[in-house]
Amino acid sequence: MLLPFFPLAQVPTPPPQEIVQPQQVRPLPGELDRVPMFNSNSPELVGAEGILLSTFPATGKQHPAAHLDVPFSGLFEVFAHHVFRALAPDNLTSMYLGIILYNPGDRPVQVNVRSAASYLSQPDAPFIQLPPVVENPDGTVYAGPGSRVMNDVLRDRRSPDFPARLTIAPGAYQMLMNLPIPVATLEPPLNGRSTLVRLRSQGTVYAASLALLAQKNPDGSDRPPTLAEWVNLLETGDLVSPRDRAPSVPGAPGQVVYGRVAGVASGSRWDVRVSDRPGALDLTIPSAGDAISYPVSSLSAGRLGSEQVQSAALLARYPDTAYQAHGNYGVEYDLSIPLHNPTNAPQQVSVALQTPIKQDTLSQNGLRFFATAQPQTFFRGTVRVRYFDDQGIPRTRYVHLVQRRGQQGEPLALLTLPAGGRRLVRVTLLYPPDATPPQVLTVRTLPY
Repeated sequence: MLLPFFPLAQVPTPPPQEIVQPQQVRPLPGELDRVPMFNSNSPELVGAEGILLSTFPATGKQHPAAHLDVPFSGLFEVFAHHVFRALAPDNLTSMYLGIILYNPGDRPVQVNVRSAASYLSQPDAPFIQLPPVVENPDGTVYAGPGSRVMNDVLRDRRSPDFPARLTIAPGAYQMLMNLPIPVATLEPPLNGRSTLVRLRSQGTVYAASLALLAQKNPDGSDRPPTLAEWVNLLETGDLVSPRDRAPSVPGAPGQVVYGRVAGVASGSRWDVRVSDRPGALDLTIPSAGDAISYPVSSLSAGRLGSEQVQSAALLARYPDTAYQAHGNYGVEYDLSIPLHNPTNAPQQVSVALQTPIKQDTLSQNGLRFFATAQPQTFFRGTVRVRYFDDQGIPRTRYVHLVQRRGQQGEPLALLTLPAGGRRLVRVTLLYPPDATPPQVLTVRTLPY
């Protein structure tokens, strides 16, 4: 006799277990500098030729709304991060990204390239699986183009793709970058490019990032666009379409949509001495078993109880792009931590980067983490740590970190401070694209 068949009921997957660590969160002292950053990240997926970001004046341009009219002089930085998918299965032409500079004055302008890097996802820096912590003394460890670019610029390197300097004649244009995003050999035909360039201009210049398909030689082979072709696109082209999802208005009720950035951000570096209060020389270590955390790249709806939004303000932006530079991609955090043990006994102290579960306020007076590793990678990049070890020897570590959502992280430095002792720890990182904020820098005194 056949028994009736009853399908098994679907057993819902229980939510991952959370851990609440009772650690104090303080606002990160200091603030961003005022060095402007040309920030080209919207639309992230480039679906057609056109203008991605232009700080040129609108005068004489066929599409005036595509130009923001922001000149640069002195120190400034260029950040660009874009992805390209083949336009059609039978059209595997590469998309070129161009960064063009213009001298509007009546004298030549020299632009020095202080450090620079630009990498593709394929083949330069694929998103490979790496352990949570890997020593990276030579800079050969990376996962993704953003990780590799920030690693190079952290070490003040300049890629051979960029000259040491440009001299731009009066009223003339020059290409800072003219590099492809190839897709012909990839399956799926999708690729991305990340770029960061630190510059110093001795006079006023304007800048634009542009997208043009590879042009054709008479024999049918591909070639890069010429300077004249880039200039023609700048003067006659419109913003690249389709556009990214528009951001929500700050303070509006409902879901927060941050949007991607296309504009000029104010600030490229957060350089500070992390002490007990403004003007203090030391950071008093917490009591044994306790911790103090400072946000890194905190943002609206992700302040972790600090009441601090670190997202760079935008000096100019397109109306359908982010209101702030959420994530602070490419921004350098250079944090000096002058630890002081005021007790009459030695104390062991750790300094770590952590990726707590995003929240705006603290729950149960602590940060939330997951008990087990989660699938979403929220941070991948190299951190430099400098300190004197317990034998008084100066140490410099370059450590590549991969942290998943809600991961507590491992110590970057583990020190034993004698009674009344002091030790300076300096942590430096460039916040990488493809990371998801916020993170925290945590100083913990280990229990006895």
